[in-house]
Amino acid sequence: MAAPGTPAKPQAARRTTRADRVRALLAKKQPLVMGGFYDGVSARLVAKAGFPLAFMGGYAVAASLLGEPDIGLLGQAEMADAARRLCRLVPAPVLVDADTGYGGIPNVVRTAELYAQAGAAGLFLEDQVWPKRCGHMTGKAVVERGEWLAKLRAVLALRPAIDLFVVARTDARGPLGLEEAITRGRMAYDLGVDAVFVEAPQSVGELDAIALAIPGPKVANMVERGHTPLLGRGELHERGFDLIVFPVAAILAQARAVEDVFSALRREGSTTAMLERIYPFEDFNDLLGLERHRETERAAVTDSGRRRRPRG
Repeated sequence: MAAPGTPAKPQAARRTTRADRVRALLAKKQPLVMGGFYDGVSARLVAKAGFPLAFMGGYAVAASLLGEPDIGLLGQAEMADAARRLCRLVPAPVLVDADTGYGGIPNVVRTAELYAQAGAAGLFLEDQVWPKRCGHMTGKAVVERGEWLAKLRAVLALRPAIDLFVVARTDARGPLGLEEAITRGRMAYDLGVDAVFVEAPQSVGELDAIALAIPGPKVANMVERGHTPLLGRGELHERGFDLIVFPVAAILAQARAVEDVFSALRREGSTTAMLERIYPFEDFNDLLGLERHRETERAAVTDSGRRRRPRG
């Protein structure tokens, strides 16, 4: 204990976390559109596009990594490993899909720890029964409110040691109706989550009801040809949504483009007619950072030559 009259030591300033970067972006009161990525190339392209915030979703990772639908086949370790490999490629903060947390409270805590170690700025944590389904599929079921809220509370309790931007996602709209989904969203907000996400509202009127009833930042999920009307960022922001995610646009576009190229190649035996739709080879190498590796090699060789030079 310090002697009387001894000045107190100044407290160390709290370091700025990745989650703080997301909160600072929200404080600007501008709509934040998130590009969804799922592999190394899409991560590089999200970075090139300059999104201020990005998202790594389970649907697209399951499709690209396993070639399977988003029905709970992808596990905690696979998502954490994907985040570890890919978040480093994106300068912007990245929010990562955590599905249901992959089990009970200990599993949820471990998921949060693994995601933080992987470089994620935050996570989406939902209330579906495991194995979950994509939010725009039919046949969903949700757990009791208390089970989901306990998982959210466990992640929030990790602060300040692990500070993640926590998005509370409820899928209750489908199985239990909009009123229950809004109730759950309000309860999650009262816990202190950073943002609330009511998945798959089915009309503009439902979007408005969600925005009016739930305080704080809210997520709008834009799935092309999904259950929710596809709106632009300006209209969504005016309606009360701050975070706007397009989680599958890239992988759907990729699938169509590759299908078209393969069809032409199978039909014509050449890609000549498709060259305008194919990324130029040298440009693609630039996207992947080839020159950076070459510079590293040149520097190493030059340094090695200097060290071997005989002394006169």
